[in-house]
Amino acid sequence: MGYSKDLTKRLSLHNSNKGAKATKGYKWKLVYKKKFTNRSEAMSFEYKLKKNQSLRKKIILNSYKSY
Repeated sequence: MGYSKDLTKRLSLHNSNKGAKATKGYKWKLVYKKKFTNRSEAMSFEYKLKKNQSLRKKIILNSYKSY
């Protein structure tokens, strides 16, 4: 999870072990993305998503249905 203006670059950094410490050692795959008009809205949504387990589960499951 997180905020980025360049999603491809962020994912690449995570997968090359150059991203945040918590991302190292894993191969990441994008399962959901959402566009916001500003950083504040994006960070607010991320906070809610991290706090609300059922919302996170619902979003992830719905994103897999679209593949």
